[in-house]
Amino acid sequence: MSMSHLYGTDGDDGVEMENFEVSDWDLQNEFNPHRQRHRQTKEEATYGVWAERDSDEERPSFGGKRSRDYSAPVNFISAGLKKSAAEDLSEEDSDEDEKPVKQEEIPKEFVPKKLKTGGNFKPSQKGFVGGTKSFVDFGSWERHTKGIGQKLLQKMGYVPGRGLGKNAQGIINPIEAKQRKGKGAVGAYGSERTSQSLQDFPVVDSEEEAEEEFQKELSQWRKDPNGGKKKPKYSYKTVEELKAKGRISKQLSAPQKELSQVKVIDMTGREQKVYYSYSQISHKHNIPDDSPQQPLGKDSKPQGFALPELEHNLQLLIDITEQEIIQNDRQLQYERDMVVNLTHEIQKMSEVLSHEETAISNLSKVLEMVEECERRMQPSCENPLTLDECAKIFETLQDKYYEEYRMSDRVDLAVAIVYPLMKDYFKNWDPLKDCTYGTEIIAKWKNLLENDQLLSHSGQDLSTDAFHRLMWEIWMPYVRNIVAQWQPRNCGSMVDFLDSWVNVIPVWILDNILDQLIFPKLQKEVESWNPLTDTVPIHSWIHPWLPLMQARLEPLYSPIRNKLANALQKWHPSDSSAKLILQPWKDVFTPGSWEAFMVKNIVPKLGMCLNELIINPHQQHMDAFYWVIDWEGMISVSSLVGLLEKHFFPKWLQVLCSWLSNSPNYEEITKWYLGWKSMFSDQVLAHPSIKDKFNEALDIMNRAVSSSVGGYMQPGARENIAYLTHTERRKDFQYEAMQERREAENMAQRGIGMAASSVPMNFKDLIQTKAEEHNIVFMPVIGKRHEGKQLYTFGRIVIYIDRGVVFVQGEKTWVPTSLQSLIDMAK
Repeated sequence: MSMSHLYGTDGDDGVEMENFEVSDWDLQNEFNPHRQRHRQTKEEATYGVWAERDSDEERPSFGGKRSRDYSAPVNFISAGLKKSAAEDLSEEDSDEDEKPVKQEEIPKEFVPKKLKTGGNFKPSQKGFVGGTKSFVDFGSWERHTKGIGQKLLQKMGYVPGRGLGKNAQGIINPIEAKQRKGKGAVGAYGSERTSQSLQDFPVVDSEEEAEEEFQKELSQWRKDPNGGKKKPKYSYKTVEELKAKGRISKQLSAPQKELSQVKVIDMTGREQKVYYSYSQISHKHNIPDDSPQQPLGKDSKPQGFALPELEHNLQLLIDITEQEIIQNDRQLQYERDMVVNLTHEIQKMSEVLSHEETAISNLSKVLEMVEECERRMQPSCENPLTLDECAKIFETLQDKYYEEYRMSDRVDLAVAIVYPLMKDYFKNWDPLKDCTYGTEIIAKWKNLLENDQLLSHSGQDLSTDAFHRLMWEIWMPYVRNIVAQWQPRNCGSMVDFLDSWVNVIPVWILDNILDQLIFPKLQKEVESWNPLTDTVPIHSWIHPWLPLMQARLEPLYSPIRNKLANALQKWHPSDSSAKLILQPWKDVFTPGSWEAFMVKNIVPKLGMCLNELIINPHQQHMDAFYWVIDWEGMISVSSLVGLLEKHFFPKWLQVLCSWLSNSPNYEEITKWYLGWKSMFSDQVLAHPSIKDKFNEALDIMNRAVSSSVGGYMQPGARENIAYLTHTERRKDFQYEAMQERREAENMAQRGIGMAASSVPMNFKDLIQTKAEEHNIVFMPVIGKRHEGKQLYTFGRIVIYIDRGVVFVQGEKTWVPTSLQSLIDMAK
């Protein structure tokens, strides 16, 4: 094997020497991806260049051919189909076209041989034989395989034509490759971004900008091809640029306060310098002659014009001028802002001035009207002021000058003008004779003088509310005088008087009248009342006060019951006057107290009366029975049934048994049975105990008829008794069915009523509907009012309703609130 192209020859001895110099061929083939790599053997790793080499193991990089061993067995290469010569030739031509740089200067013997790995694929190929890889025909190689990759992708949710990822955010086309022009490094030939990269990532890469800056700086070091000197370039700054620079520096100066106190040591010059902020370094100027003088070289030329002191001074003047321009711009902007601010202040003050002028004119007019009223109040005035005219003047003040009227001290004004007129108006008034006198004029003054801001009024609000003070000082003394002379048993006139004034006077004044004036007189009169001697029943002068006083009368009920119980100790049921006295109190007393009173004082007397009743079928006296049954509506059904079970039915069943045992006439027994049953009301007969007693009587009659003796003595008696039993049982069934039907009708009517009432007619009905929906108790508070409005309890909250607004009782005042907030507070 000849190695003459790799080993040099010594001219004297003719000894071949290996040449280790790096040639151009080595440099070009260093980046050849198809060059054959030599794998070092174990012997070469041990002995290096002194290792023995066989002829078959020559380094292919030096271009030597291996000698073939024809005695070795045949090796087959699994590559694919054998190509024809024409196809192989066309592919070689296409490979040569793809080469960007021709290598004609390289000898053919230095080029390594390309080993074929098969008939269809070459090391120089970029794709399969079927053609270049296409971005459109993605995954076309799977037609030669089972397509497991595409199946796995589709199983995991991949849709052809869309990107990968949970939201299909991946790229659709595969990454596109771009071939460089030469064999330089990455970026040596400019940007290598493809059209696909620009489409998917349109943002300009920072590396490209860095590359442009690098090329720009690199071009400054290149020689001018024309050989001429570069002209100096001057940079000019306009005034607008300086202003913009000043605004930016002003905005950036604020965050740098923390760095303003940093100590900095500058060791870049000849001497060590200390700065106390970074800003001093940024404003540091180059001092002339600060840099060491560089010796002039052989080729360097001395500068024709070098005045560093002058350049330094000029630079200082330029910087000072720039700072002055920036400062003047800031001052100008400040003055402009001040002009705008002062303009707004002028507008605002002009509005305030106009408002004050209007208020002054209105107050002057109000003052004129008040002075006119005072002039007409004088005794020597020919045209004295009346209460109606004064009300008209106050209405004018309220309508035309509402703000001034609302802010003024109405209490002092009313005391000075209205109170004397009001005293003169009620001078000869008798409330019991003319109860409606003055209600209209007082209602008018209520709207004029009452303070709307005060939601809760009591006796302490007299200094802030003119109307309340007017009613307490002018109207209330007349009421005290008339109540002191009033007799409680003549209650009609007093009740009518308070009913006519209840919506006009304040609630606390009405409470004061009822609690401090009316109730003590009623209590004193009840204590002196004697039910045995007084001809006037007590309910005639107590019950008319129920609508006004309601729960305030509860303390009177206990002494009334005690006196009635004492009067009933010697009472007999034959006296019907007791029922007339007690009947009006049934709905006044609570159900528990009424039932306890009846059980203690009435029921024992009725039981004694039934014990005295003698049941005689031949001659029956019914007076005692009537006396007891007459109390049916007064005592409860259970008490009446208990009386009948204990004192009546045992004797009645005993008489029936003795009658049946003496060969009776069954027709008479039937009439006797039906006659007694007709004496009871349906409500008593529907009671299970009473039903059992009458059914027991029927059973006794049936047993008597079923005996042979009774049947023989009176033919047809068995059938008559059986018919009677059947008729009575059927009546019971019919009565029960009728009761069930009535209950069903009541339920249906109640459902219709609830459906009809589902649409609230007013605001109170709406609140009641909401309370029922949220299971909240909504009921009126008995005897409690605020400004004439009824108070209600909504859960545990006390409220009242005024003109469609709900007011909730707070700590000191009544606060308006919404319906939803009220429901939330109640829950």
